Amino acid sequence: MYEEKTIESKEIYNGKIINLKVEKVELHNGNESYREIISHPGGCGIVAIKNNKIILVSQFRKPINQNILEIPAGKLDQYEDPIDCAKRELKEETGYSANSIKKIGQIFTSPGYTNECIHIYYTDDLTIGEMNLDQDEFVNIEEIEISEVLRMSKCGEINDGKTLAALLLAFNYLKI
Repeated sequence: MYEEKTIESKEIYNGKIINLKVEKVELHNGNESYREIISHPGGCGIVAIKNNKIILVSQFRKPINQNILEIPAGKLDQYEDPIDCAKRELKEETGYSANSIKKIGQIFTSPGYTNECIHIYYTDDLTIGEMNLDQDEFVNIEEIEISEVLRMSKCGEINDGKTLAALLLAFNYLKI
């Protein structure tokens, strides 16, 4: 196994959602290099199924300047348990409450430059209720047949990384 030893670390930016630092590291062969690292508190996403339909949300994402189809997901609050985050995000973004929930995996979104980890959950035990979006959040709920979501994933109509990974984990869990 290769490891990199941190020689020095300098914080460049400390924001609301992310922090950026540059680290000088010693490589396995003794050479030195620099790593730009984004620290992120992590998040949760949930694959929610009701009546053979997967509940997805469509929202505009400024970094890519387009609307994108995603599983309900969001950032962990400080000291928040991931399961509570998944339930909260599902309720906020869709109005659905999960009566029972199961963790089916976790992913590192892009470990080449960030430590962001997203915990992935599954539920098919839902109760409808009221949405409670953040004041800067605007989403459309899309309830799509499982077979159609599978087709959309295969042909590139769903291209959000966490959503594709979550669907793979869910389909494996469901043996689809």
